[in-house]
Amino acid sequence: MSQQLINSLTQAQIKTDRTNFRVGDGVRVHTKVREGDKERIQIFSGIVISHKGSGIQEAFTVRRISYGEGVERVFPVNSPNVVKIEVERKSVPMKARLFYLRNRLGKSATKVKEQARDA
Repeated sequence: MSQQLINSLTQAQIKTDRTNFRVGDGVRVHTKVREGDKERIQIFSGIVISHKGSGIQEAFTVRRISYGEGVERVFPVNSPNVVKIEVERKSVPMKARLFYLRNRLGKSATKVKEQARDA
């Protein structure tokens, strides 16, 4: 009973025009940023290292290297502040979570270990 009520309330907030992306893909996430009474779009680009949850709680983590330091942000998929998600680069990773990228430095931190594609 209560789960059906929660599902019916959150169904209107779930986005239908979603971009298809997977863990390991290089993405550009366009987010709304409010500064006082002004609003602008900020872009955060990086590699998706995890995707978790379902329904209204669905979220993904994007990691990038900024000035030699690793930066991660967690974005809710259905947030009204996430305007657009662009997929820059597709990949087929060997794992479901790419937390091994956290221990890497330099150029190797942007390389995803991929499976061999069957032809």
